Amino acid sequence: MPLNEPIMVGIDVGGERKGFHAVALKGRAFEITTSTESAEIVAWCLAQKALVVAVDAPCAWSREGSSRKTERDLRLFGEKIHCFATPTRERAVANTKVFYDWVFRGEALYQQLQQYYPLFIGVHGTGPVCIETFPHAAACALAGRVVSAKHKASVRRDVLMCHDYDTGGLPNIDYVDAAICAVTAKAFLTNRYQCFGDRAEGYIIVPAD
Repeated sequence: MPLNEPIMVGIDVGGERKGFHAVALKGRAFEITTSTESAEIVAWCLAQKALVVAVDAPCAWSREGSSRKTERDLRLFGEKIHCFATPTRERAVANTKVFYDWVFRGEALYQQLQQYYPLFIGVHGTGPVCIETFPHAAACALAGRVVSAKHKASVRRDVLMCHDYDTGGLPNIDYVDAAICAVTAKAFLTNRYQCFGDRAEGYIIVPAD
């Protein structure tokens, strides 16, 4: 890794059993970790001295509907990019299944991250920051076209390899998705990104297409 190159971290958020998978981008290679505890992931980000942390989970709830503006606005290459629809928090709490468990886990992660990494709200200075991203949309942007979500494990790994990233240390799709997030964090830092949404319901950040 070049001397003094900023370190980016990407985080894939799962439910209670799956936990969090995190990847630090260092030059063209990745360093990985996993934990079921959000506090441990935040501590790892700090130990890595990450400048930007990109998270694959909603950073906010819908204010009054069944999805957020950012999810409805997400389009690349003239096509709608389908993604998870985030409801209001009240609707998620009322759900009797564990479907939204990972979203609540993401909420807790953001709350802890923001003690050190303020959430991007449309403007960013030079300090540490956390952003929301979506690996499928990010992979499409990096590939220069809308790619298959069905074969995501191989497609997203190939996208990283096409950009000369070393994927040998990424053992599964959770780490691959976290790596895509870390690459998006780098695009954000270098001002090569696009964002969808608004301040009220949050922004999804993806690399410039």
